[in-house]
Amino acid sequence: MVERKRETPYSWEEVFSFDRLKRTMVSRVLESVETMVEGNEPITPEQISQIINDEWDQVKKAVRSSPAARESFRKYLEKTVSEQVETLIDQDKSELESLGVVERGL
Repeated sequence: MVERKRETPYSWEEVFSFDRLKRTMVSRVLESVETMVEGNEPITPEQISQIINDEWDQVKKAVRSSPAARESFRKYLEKTVSEQVETLIDQDKSELESLGVVERGL
């Protein structure tokens, strides 16, 4: 198997939308496959699949490490935790009120 060049990390501009992500990924996969074919060795469908999977891993890594992804996850987390706490409060509200908990703090 021909050695492939080291992957260049994806920038946020390349992965922030599905259409850009697809264009960039297709371009990079084609470039990798063409580079391998230039070595005059036949390339198998399994090798192509491996290149695609490797690129996909790089895309996901870029998305997960972006500031926008962290911010989005934080918002999701806040909403999820808040909803669960609200459910717990609703379940035990009358008990908590009988123990002195009030609706709004001072």
